Amino acid sequence: MSETKQTTAQILKDYGMLTIATLLMCIGIYFFKFPNNFSTGGVSGISIILGHYVPNLSAGAFVFIINQLLLILGFLIFGRSFGIRTAYVSLLMSGVIWGLEYICPMDAPLTTQPLLELVFAVAFPAIGSAIMFNMQASSGGTDIVAMILKKKTNINIGNCLLMVDFSITVIACIAFGFETGLFSMLGLALKSVIVDMVLENIKVHKCFQIITSKPDEIVQFIVGQLHRGATEINGEGAFTHENKTVILTVVNRAQAIQLRLYAKNIDPTSFILITNTTEIIGKGFRGVM
Repeated sequence: MSETKQTTAQILKDYGMLTIATLLMCIGIYFFKFPNNFSTGGVSGISIILGHYVPNLSAGAFVFIINQLLLILGFLIFGRSFGIRTAYVSLLMSGVIWGLEYICPMDAPLTTQPLLELVFAVAFPAIGSAIMFNMQASSGGTDIVAMILKKKTNINIGNCLLMVDFSITVIACIAFGFETGLFSMLGLALKSVIVDMVLENIKVHKCFQIITSKPDEIVQFIVGQLHRGATEINGEGAFTHENKTVILTVVNRAQAIQLRLYAKNIDPTSFILITNTTEIIGKGFRGVM
């Protein structure tokens, strides 16, 4: 019973994070990308250009239409194996952006500083994308195209999508002028940098090597209070020749502060090495890919 509750709680937490990530993407797209015509690729970039050439339909309407068509295509090709999370995010994003056009119409950019707006137009969606990537989810759109290409061909998906996004920015030059096109190209370059940077910070954990003569209390704290595993290695001090224990463990940032303070309080003479690590494979972190 408790396992079911834990599973339900985890599902709710995951979908809560996906919702927050989706809303961040919608804020960046609707309030900063659309008014400035920043076409940095993806469905939103295509929609901005289509909205310019087909004034009867807004960019938000095109986001909704294209995402639904790609979702249907994804389910037709992948069937039940198609990601429910991807479908949820895609539907939510389409609905929110389309809804914002009626709730909060945007006739002009929020400011007169296009570079400032570009930063927010890129940063919000990039942070949202990084959160989703960290949860093994995506926003759908061109990611669905990538999934189909990966299944049906031997094409390098990353390079293919980069070329498509770059082509969209080139078309933006034709549709909106050279200045907007250059801003779009700059945004495309910044997007990948910010996504990588945010992902690295999300994944960072602290690796501890604690050399101590009082291992029992520290290990008990790690296992009992922090709910993390630990490995003990017997050693000997090279200078004092005293028996020492080396405790190896990996914790998150908040736990790292607790462990550092507790270890020094229990054994003021302990020697602690703390390093950052982003790739951790094992129970409690992630499985072997």
